[in-house]
Amino acid sequence: MDEQALLGLNPNADADFRQRALAYFEQLKISQDAWQVCAEALAQSIYSDDHIKFFCFQVLEHQVKFKYSELTEVQQQLIRETLITWLQAQMLNPQPEKTFIRNKAAQVFALLFVTEYLTKWPKFFFDILSVVDLNPRGVDMYLRILMAVDAELVDRDVVHTSEASYYFEARRNTLLKDTMREQCIPSLVESWYQILQNYQYNNSELTCQCLEVVGAYVSWIDLSLIANERFINMLLGHMSVEVLREEACDCLFEIVNKGMDPIDKTKLVESLCQVLQSAGLFSIDQEDDVDFLARFSKLVNGMGQALIASWTKLIKSGDMKSAQDTLQAIEAKVALMLQLLIHEDDDISSNIIGFCYDYLHILKQLSALSDQQKANVEAIMLAVMKKLTYDEEYNFENEGEDEAMFVEYRKQLKLLLDRLAQVSPELLLASVRRVFNTTLQNWQTTRFMEVEVAIRLLYMLAEALPVSHGAHFSGDVTKATALQDMMRTLVTSGVSAYQHTSVTLEFFETVVRYEKFFAVEPQHIPAVLMAFLDHRGLRHTSPKVRSRTAYLFSRFVKSLNKQMNPFIEDVLNRIQDLMELSPPENGYQALLSSDDQLFIYETAGVLIVNSEYSAERKQVLMRNLLTPLMEKFKVLLEKLMMAQDEDRQMALADCLNHAVGFASRTSKAFSNKQTVKQCGCSEVYLDCLQTFLPALSCPLQKEVLRSGVRTFLHRMIICLEEEVLPFIPSASEHMLKDCEAKDLQEFIPLINQITAKFKTQVSPFLQQMFMPLLHAIFEVLLLPAEENDQSAALEKQMLRRSYFAFLQTVTGSGMSEVIANQGAENVERVLFTVIQGAVDYPDPIAQKTCFIILSKLVELWGGKDGPVGFADFVYKHIVPACFLAPLKQTFDLADAQTVLALSECAVTLKTIHLKRGPECIQYLQQEYLPSLQVAPEIIQ
Repeated sequence: MDEQALLGLNPNADADFRQRALAYFEQLKISQDAWQVCAEALAQSIYSDDHIKFFCFQVLEHQVKFKYSELTEVQQQLIRETLITWLQAQMLNPQPEKTFIRNKAAQVFALLFVTEYLTKWPKFFFDILSVVDLNPRGVDMYLRILMAVDAELVDRDVVHTSEASYYFEARRNTLLKDTMREQCIPSLVESWYQILQNYQYNNSELTCQCLEVVGAYVSWIDLSLIANERFINMLLGHMSVEVLREEACDCLFEIVNKGMDPIDKTKLVESLCQVLQSAGLFSIDQEDDVDFLARFSKLVNGMGQALIASWTKLIKSGDMKSAQDTLQAIEAKVALMLQLLIHEDDDISSNIIGFCYDYLHILKQLSALSDQQKANVEAIMLAVMKKLTYDEEYNFENEGEDEAMFVEYRKQLKLLLDRLAQVSPELLLASVRRVFNTTLQNWQTTRFMEVEVAIRLLYMLAEALPVSHGAHFSGDVTKATALQDMMRTLVTSGVSAYQHTSVTLEFFETVVRYEKFFAVEPQHIPAVLMAFLDHRGLRHTSPKVRSRTAYLFSRFVKSLNKQMNPFIEDVLNRIQDLMELSPPENGYQALLSSDDQLFIYETAGVLIVNSEYSAERKQVLMRNLLTPLMEKFKVLLEKLMMAQDEDRQMALADCLNHAVGFASRTSKAFSNKQTVKQCGCSEVYLDCLQTFLPALSCPLQKEVLRSGVRTFLHRMIICLEEEVLPFIPSASEHMLKDCEAKDLQEFIPLINQITAKFKTQVSPFLQQMFMPLLHAIFEVLLLPAEENDQSAALEKQMLRRSYFAFLQTVTGSGMSEVIANQGAENVERVLFTVIQGAVDYPDPIAQKTCFIILSKLVELWGGKDGPVGFADFVYKHIVPACFLAPLKQTFDLADAQTVLALSECAVTLKTIHLKRGPECIQYLQQEYLPSLQVAPEIIQ
């Protein structure tokens, strides 16, 4: 072997050596006999370096996995012998091999097993067992090989390259497992028992490995081989040995999880429980080893869910006596479940939630609950309320992995709460009300987490006790009264001033969720508005609170609609300073980010538009809102034109973009032109348009500026309709100057919007800009790109799609004359690009669009009075496209988009037949299909 290249296998080697080692590995993989050198090196222990040994196994692995069938019988025998020789050496070496080498060796053994067990090596396991006997190092390798074999046969995480390979492997694996069950599983199980018996007191590592093997194989071997007295007693013995009990727990979990007859399953679980209980494992101590308790919780969860699955099956089959026995067994585990659910460690608690959830599902199906069951429901409810509470360590300012895990755990608890509401809504409402009222009476002296969870529970009731359209305060009187009382307490208690971000945020979230409360008791609106507007909300010290409040405030104002009338001018005055456009140079740190300011501008727009003021007053207020933006915009644009430094240019361009974005956002209060006219605001927005459009001719930071103005134009087409049209030609001209793929891709939807909305009104404009737009598109598409540049390829694909979408909009809006009037040569060029899109590019989304365009053109031009030469084009190009596209290798009918493309392709052929009649059939029969060498009987 190339000793120099091997130096690069060491992780500490420098990059050049590592590169050389990689190249050498690739070279050996292709080589015919390199594997033999590696096999010899392993069999004769030539190298002592771990990385070289690992490397040799990798070369062998590649040979067995991809090139095994190329080897002769003798060579295959050599590989088998090499592995057995290596295995024998393991028991004699003074030092055991590193774990990563043992694992890789086990993988190679497993690959060889999969390849040879059914044909050349039926004694695979017996050969290995005869070598290792009970030697600890040998046993270690034997157990690793068993785990690797299970991973090959059962592992559900394997990614398959295709469906065919998946089915082939599934069939092969089934055959292997069946053969193993017949030929060797009883012997393997016997060997596991011997290993456990031999090593349980003196080698915990091997014992745990063996338990892991038993747990893995239980899922697909005959359960009676394991679920019998000698095995179970041994496993239960391990449950009281500290170093073994976690693995024993997992092993028992797998046994309980195995599918079996419901009555047998109940018996098995009950017998396990009796022994575990008499061993004292059912009394949970908070001080116990949490790692073990997390596994134990998973085991109890498995037992509980197994019993519930049995109960469900027994009910379905009508065996009420056995179902009742199983239900009693389930009820007997509830006390233990509750101990685990309430445990202060969230992992332990989280592991039992499945059992808890399924138990509540059973109770939901029972016609009446016993007193004990009601007590259980209440206990679960109290546990959920307690566990929802944040702990002292939760870091609100810098949330990391632990915090994310708690948020996920809270989501699981929410599911439990929702399920509790289905079992007993009255009890849930009463419990939440009790906790809420007790906490809020003394909120000043209560810890933040308890106040937060009290408000959180009120918030969660909205989803747990669902109603349509948030009508929580009508209908069921008891519920409406309870929620109304709690909301009144929330907004009058002063808790919004609590000095903790979690409480503040929960207050605002809840107020917005129950906005319908303010229709019933509008007298509380001023107090809540003040909370939003002062240091508790938009002016809070925490940026996180300010940001979330900006969004919630916008929702609150929208939901109150006309009820905001008395407060409009006051609110507008109070938020004025929050809407200042902060230019980059003043170093002033604004309270809100530009994203948050968008919500404030939208809120201001909504307040003005929904007010009961006259149109004149609305116009004045809207002008007051937008004029500062326009003035700042002009000043900043001049500064940008003169700026030299690129960072400063970027900062100014961003600020200009924000100004346009804010103006766009105020228009969201309008639904259409009608409302803009009624509010007398058309003129203000036209002024904005005239202010913003010059930015399109700015040569600096084009992408940012164009994107903002484009978005504004989209909004104005909706709000001002045809009043925008005079501005479109010059805007388009600027946007088409030196543009890139992304610019065009974003510009085309604007033209599509105009085309679809104004149709023939914009026909002259479209005819004028049609070819300039196409030239710009073709220019970008023809730019050479590097072969491996995937992002450039994707951009071109998206642009191509946009181009075809544009043609579809033009033809679909009844304006085919826009294309027809471009001169014969241009029309032909356009048509050929559509044919190319339908056939040549493996992009089903574009292909579908192209066929829609073709069938539309055939419908419009394909008759006897169509443009000269079009009928010829139909037969020479469109008909062949309909046959050639589906025949392409890349046309994959397993893909949903491709099926849609095929459907449009069929519609195109149908349209040709409709427009051309029998002549079309005649052409297919006599000319086109014979030219494809289709047999005459198929043609007929």
